[in-house]
Amino acid sequence: MLVAGALGTACATALNYGGAGPRYAGADLVAPAAGSDTIRVVTFNVKYSERVQEAITRLRTDTALRGADVLLLQEMDESGVRAVADSLRMSWVYYPASRHPGTGRDFGNAVVARWPIAADRKIVLPHLARWRRSQRAAVGATVLVGDLPVRVYSVHLATMIGNGPTKRREQLAAVLDDAASYPAVVIAGDFNSETVPDYAAERGYVWPSRGLPHTNAWWTFDHVLLRGLTLAGDGAIGVSDPAGASDHKPVWAVVTAKDASRP
Repeated sequence: MLVAGALGTACATALNYGGAGPRYAGADLVAPAAGSDTIRVVTFNVKYSERVQEAITRLRTDTALRGADVLLLQEMDESGVRAVADSLRMSWVYYPASRHPGTGRDFGNAVVARWPIAADRKIVLPHLARWRRSQRAAVGATVLVGDLPVRVYSVHLATMIGNGPTKRREQLAAVLDDAASYPAVVIAGDFNSETVPDYAAERGYVWPSRGLPHTNAWWTFDHVLLRGLTLAGDGAIGVSDPAGASDHKPVWAVVTAKDASRP
């Protein structure tokens, strides 16, 4: 009976949220000091939102993560995103892609920011996963860093089992197409690949997380891509210890908008 139940869970299909919603958002932000020309970006896949409080502790105490200006979260539910944003006094927007059949809770991505979020949308990614037929979606948000609108994306591409590299490149292409008109762009999250981000590099993005230490088991799956922004200097990107908060390690980067075009 236990084996049958486990197999049933493994084969269960996801409940996908098509279209533009659902959408959850809030703002309780304390803006950074005016005039800063750097942005600390952190991407963190918090496995199934199981250990949100442990993740909050890491975000508040780890020297590389503390003071994040833009936080991109994956595998989240609404209550987990709200808890993180409230604890850090930041604005946020969250779009679940599906109801996960394993947890019975919403499963999606969020953008959390220390500046106002002027616009946001859900980008439904092509291709359902082979087995559970689950849908993936990215969250795009325009964050107003002073007078510079920075477009940021929290992405979580399909797993290696769910879809092959060609289909994952097509998922990334949907995000790149949405970002095409913005002068300053950050795309970060769990790409479930060490090579798929190269497709963005072919389209003019800088891939500073290439070659970072492993972020999940034996692979470097979590990445940061930039266009119209640059790293703030040598040693301005790295991987932090999740301290048991997730099976993924958070990746952080300090980028500068000094040379980005302003409207």
